[in-house]
Amino acid sequence: MDRQEVSDALWERIEPHLPGKAGDPGRTGRDNRLFVEAVLWLARSGAHWRVLPKEFGRWHTVYQRFNRWCRNGVWERLFAALSDDADFEYILVDSTIVRAHQHSAGAPKKRSIRRSV
Repeated sequence: MDRQEVSDALWERIEPHLPGKAGDPGRTGRDNRLFVEAVLWLARSGAHWRVLPKEFGRWHTVYQRFNRWCRNGVWERLFAALSDDADFEYILVDSTIVRAHQHSAGAPKKRSIRRSV
């Protein structure tokens, strides 16, 4: 698989904020970059964890690591560090975030009743 999700320049900004560096307590993941690319793939595709391509590893292992990073606040620290210089490369917006006007959402339109006299 060709790694195209995270550019080298972006990775240089992300890597210092991730767990698993020398001297960090606990276990370290074998490849943080591949893991971040897996999470970005899921976010962009909207796919379920179980259909994660095998190139990223076992879906359940990736899922457990994602949950561990959520519980430990890794994502919040990463987003806070990167939000100082936002380039909007990875912005995700869908209809659950942006409320549509009632007429564009398929609501029935009110019609006036004309009476003939």
